Amino acid sequence: MRKELTFTELDSERVELLPARDTLTFFGKNNWASVWASNSSMAFNAASIYSAASSTAVQQIAVNQS
Repeated sequence: MRKELTFTELDSERVELLPARDTLTFFGKNNWASVWASNSSMAFNAASIYSAASSTAVQQIAVNQS
């Protein structure tokens, strides 16, 4: 359920600016970021009666910024 806000509640809200962020550019500061991601999965199922299937999945993400 959504609660209706009153003007008094809205007036009591405060806002503050976030600090400036550096951007990745090729000119000027020359910031670089390399991102490497890997997703792998392996499944095994023996083809017989009453066989059980199992699977393992791994995810890895590496970020390097200079």
